[in-house]
Amino acid sequence: MRAPGRRFAFGMNPRSLRFQLLARSLLILAGLLLLIGSLQYVFMKDFLYRNEADTIEASAMGPLRGLMPDRPRGQVFLPPELSIAYIGDDGTRTDLSGALGGAASPALPDAVLARLAGARGKRSAPTPYAVVRNADGVEMLVVLRFEGGPSGQGFFQLGTPTAPLKSVALQQLLIFAALSVAALAGGLALYVPVLRRTLRPLQQMVETVERTDAGNLGERFPARQGQEEIDRLAESFNGMLGRLEASFEAEREAKERMRRFIADASHELRTPLTSIHGFLEVLLRGAADKREQLYSALNSMLGESIRIKKLVEDLLRLAKLDSAPRLELRETRLDGLVDEMEPHLRMLAGRRELRFVVVPELVAAVDPDQIKQVMLNLFHNAVQHTDPERGAIEVALRADGGDALLTVADNGPGIAEPHLSRLFDRFYRVDESRTRKLGGAGLGLSISQSIAAAHGGRIDVASELGRGSAFALRLPLRRAAAGTSSPE
Repeated sequence: MRAPGRRFAFGMNPRSLRFQLLARSLLILAGLLLLIGSLQYVFMKDFLYRNEADTIEASAMGPLRGLMPDRPRGQVFLPPELSIAYIGDDGTRTDLSGALGGAASPALPDAVLARLAGARGKRSAPTPYAVVRNADGVEMLVVLRFEGGPSGQGFFQLGTPTAPLKSVALQQLLIFAALSVAALAGGLALYVPVLRRTLRPLQQMVETVERTDAGNLGERFPARQGQEEIDRLAESFNGMLGRLEASFEAEREAKERMRRFIADASHELRTPLTSIHGFLEVLLRGAADKREQLYSALNSMLGESIRIKKLVEDLLRLAKLDSAPRLELRETRLDGLVDEMEPHLRMLAGRRELRFVVVPELVAAVDPDQIKQVMLNLFHNAVQHTDPERGAIEVALRADGGDALLTVADNGPGIAEPHLSRLFDRFYRVDESRTRKLGGAGLGLSISQSIAAAHGGRIDVASELGRGSAFALRLPLRRAAAGTSSPE
């Protein structure tokens, strides 16, 4: 059962990826809408102010002439919210609307007045305006209109309150805010299921990881879900799971090999120890007083002790080869090694037919003593599995590409296919009854393969039932140096 804190459920876990993506997305969207609303309010207010400035100037063109101080005033109809003042060329200012009981006209600062007058002189397309407050504290939008008369040139200052314009702009802003809130609510309703479906592959990966343990590493994530990042993550997880599975499988195999190794070593050591124990019991029962039985028992015990000594030496050799093999590599002529071993091999062959096919001048960097041990193990294996009278063994040395190939072939009974893959396992023998008829404890081939691997080579085997077997030692080959004469 999954822990509640790890569920991908919106509204239940603020630390979940779905909640954070949703919250941050809505926050960014709200910020953008707020920025758009603010800019809309600013541009809308400026648009309304300019439009109002154009409207004021156009609507006041007729009545203004009747309000000039140097002209007779007739009946003038002006909007009550409109303020009008006349500014003469000498700087005198007359509040015309205030005198008529209308809105008080604000007094413009000199800098604002100079700016508006200069803009009017340029006859720019947009009507210039300013926003100032009158004596009553009412904010007003003010424009200037140039007017000439007998007394000289002057300006009409026209103004109107900005409150209605701000109200319109604020109303538009409130409408935009309401639409934005509705859009956020609709986006939230639509975004939650979309986000849930988008993150579904990630949730499946979490569920798969939760189901995975050391005993269940065969599951894999779908690697093609249409989302590049999720697909790459799935491929990475699949690779990691594959490596973990291989590692656990290798560990299991290593444990199984160790279990078999301990069982086989115990079996091989128990047999001679049991024999020695039995002979000692016989001697203690009085056989020591009989010379013939005494010597027979002692010889048997000596043979069993030699067998134990050989087994222990082989185990120590394997342990050294597994840890850090120390090799004294030298440029060595392999045909010279075969020549050195020939008398010993002929003695081991007995009446068996023995043939040597050796290509000279093949040089490799090897430890001569170790390679001799491999040759002896392979040859001894061939002797054990061939008939003493009709057996035939061939030792061949040749070049195969960049390698030297030393082959020991026999005409023995051959080896069945199921056994070939395990021939180099420690204590493995084709003779499953473990009788002593066919020789040693099953460590010779394993030692030989370890020595070959330490030299950067390997031992291959080919066999056919009824026609014999061939073991081939493959070693990296080097060119013979000029004048090389030593077999080492």
